[in-house]
Amino acid sequence: MLAAPELKEIHPLGKSPVISVEKAPNPPVVLAESGTIVEYLVDHFGPHLIPQRYIDGKEGQVGGETESWRRDRYFMHYAEGSLMGLLMRMLIVEGIRDAPVPFFIKPVTKMIASQLHSALVKSDLATNLSFLEDQLKSSPGEGLFLCGDILTGSDILMSFPLEAGVQRGLINEGQHPYLTEYVSRIQEREAHKRGIAKIVELEGSYELIP
Repeated sequence: MLAAPELKEIHPLGKSPVISVEKAPNPPVVLAESGTIVEYLVDHFGPHLIPQRYIDGKEGQVGGETESWRRDRYFMHYAEGSLMGLLMRMLIVEGIRDAPVPFFIKPVTKMIASQLHSALVKSDLATNLSFLEDQLKSSPGEGLFLCGDILTGSDILMSFPLEAGVQRGLINEGQHPYLTEYVSRIQEREAHKRGIAKIVELEGSYELIP
């Protein structure tokens, strides 16, 4: 989970993800944090991924924003804040459970992991998945995506943790039909397939979460 030390040459924190956007004659723009990166790229290179901000006739008014725009802003931060934080807690608990310890210690680490899962993961995970299922049910228009009928930057951010949830069996068609269909819809997009192919080309393989 540690980033390569070379990243400190790009950004002081040396953490991934980080990108450098270069467009002459301006100096490079170095960006860290997934949400910031996606917002910047969408603003400059993908305005079609941004929902209409205001309801017609309510431009600039507090509360005059469209539901789609408010959802996009919310999920842009929810993805890396609430949802990824929850998945990281789960990975830490699994790391304790699966730690390479002597066989006579294994029951102890499993018991600790079970207690931590009950206290820090189980209830919160169920609450968040139920919330997201309901958000898709109530999404504006036909509800193809989290913010409405068009793909947004926040959908792109949300796709990673939700794909990981499907891969690990946390999200299933029986309990989460809308989420399952949503993830499949994202995965079927040609842009998504091209992105994975590019990762495989550069890294040799594609793996969501080890």
